[in-house]
Amino acid sequence: MIRLKLPSESNHFFKFLDVLLGRSRYLVFVAVLSVMVTAFSLFLIGAVQAVGALYQSWSDVAKGVFSSHGISMSRDLNIVSTMLEAVVFYLVGVGLYSLFISPLNVAVALGIESLTDLESKVLSVIIVIMGATFLQHFVRWKDPVGTLEFGGSLAIVVISLVSLQWLGHRATETQKAYSLKTQIRAQQEMFHEATEQHEVRTDKSGENLP
Repeated sequence: MIRLKLPSESNHFFKFLDVLLGRSRYLVFVAVLSVMVTAFSLFLIGAVQAVGALYQSWSDVAKGVFSSHGISMSRDLNIVSTMLEAVVFYLVGVGLYSLFISPLNVAVALGIESLTDLESKVLSVIIVIMGATFLQHFVRWKDPVGTLEFGGSLAIVVISLVSLQWLGHRATETQKAYSLKTQIRAQQEMFHEATEQHEVRTDKSGENLP
């Protein structure tokens, strides 16, 4: 470990600053709480929409009225979109909590071990939401030209998002190849040993290690 010779007062000040800045990660809990409340609300809204859709469908069946397939499917897809939106907020909340406050098995099981992983998961769900939104327009089939233009616009956005995912995945793999051990050590020291300052170590050849 490389140590700098500092006056005692300055050394105490920097140690205090290390702890203060390191513990500032708990500010992320404000964002976690906000997005988790939003996710819970969206799940409830989706559940209410599902109950309402089922009630409407069975009421129509009891009256001998059968709605068209397009209207029914569009209504169901709207429920799916709402649930997927809730999943986006849930992933963000769980991911931020696991990355900044305390590691969670659910985040690791979902493959969220870095901000790049979180970004990739969120983008994947967003792409599915966009596909469900296009399918809603497609089953209605009220404006074929408008539907085609809407689909073309979505295709451009989806291609851009998939490209961003691919670049992020490559960056993550490169980073893991060079700094995985360092990242694991830093996580162990931060989460389990409550050590905020990162030590710069040297190997036997004198080369600096992270």
